[in-house]
Amino acid sequence: MKHPSEVIIRPLITEKGTMLRMVHNQYLFEVAPDATKIDIKHALKALYNVDAVKVRTMWVKPKPKRVGLQRRAGYTRKWKKAIVTLPPDQSIEDFVL
Repeated sequence: MKHPSEVIIRPLITEKGTMLRMVHNQYLFEVAPDATKIDIKHALKALYNVDAVKVRTMWVKPKPKRVGLQRRAGYTRKWKKAIVTLPPDQSIEDFVL
């Protein structure tokens, strides 16, 4: 089993994520590519001491970008995102800005 900080790479603070947090008590995270939903649940318990009701994961597709001095076409990397739903009586305090 991986260390919890290797499973959850970073929290995602976006406008959509803020709306999900305020309305539905859902939090967004960038997670390791090989992380399963059970790994994410255990990592949340270890890092933030919260119980996840539901974990949804998705792959974010690479987007085309221009890189370098000659503006060659390249792509961003693909990465895995997790949307975690918490019970109404729990929250993660690190997300407060």
